[in-house]
Amino acid sequence: MTVSEPSHRRNIDETGRRVRCLVDVALIRWPGEEEQRASLLASRHPLLLLVESGPPPVSSSPIEDWIRVPATTVDLEARLESLRLRSRQIEIEVYSGDPAAPQLEEGGILRFGSGWVSLSPIEARLVATLLERPGAVTRQALIESGWPQVSQGRPDLRRNALDAHMLRLRKRLPAVGLTVRTIRSRGYLLDQDTAVGA
Repeated sequence: MTVSEPSHRRNIDETGRRVRCLVDVALIRWPGEEEQRASLLASRHPLLLLVESGPPPVSSSPIEDWIRVPATTVDLEARLESLRLRSRQIEIEVYSGDPAAPQLEEGGILRFGSGWVSLSPIEARLVATLLERPGAVTRQALIESGWPQVSQGRPDLRRNALDAHMLRLRKRLPAVGLTVRTIRSRGYLLDQDTAVGA
């Protein structure tokens, strides 16, 4: 079986079978979706370029790779897993080795620069997830990390609870120069608050 187009828009392959949703690595057609590529790289989101024709792009980004389509599912999955591993390693290096990066300590203390803020246990789990993953983090990933004991239950209650906790984080994080941004159709991104220096 070959994959000839990205499945990030739907979770159905060309044979009509349901496939695993690839939310942590964006699939972008090259050269057709070049603008989306630039936007995703700017938000530090790992991406796999699906080269449809012509020469492959030149890139020095470790969170970007390419594959010529059509490609076998095995080749596609290998490239995706490689990107996932590289992006996780980069984030570990960035957040554990850089004293200027936000640090979440035991007990829910978030430090950034010379400031700190105390977080509730749920807020700390949400921030930990935002720190661990490059780029935007989906609502579902945040719900699963914020409320791991709740598997299915009432999704409407968890959605509302997530919205409430994200609102609280947005009010508390500017004290340390951080903010939570909403990335349309993608999720949330922990970022430096540019309004602090202004």
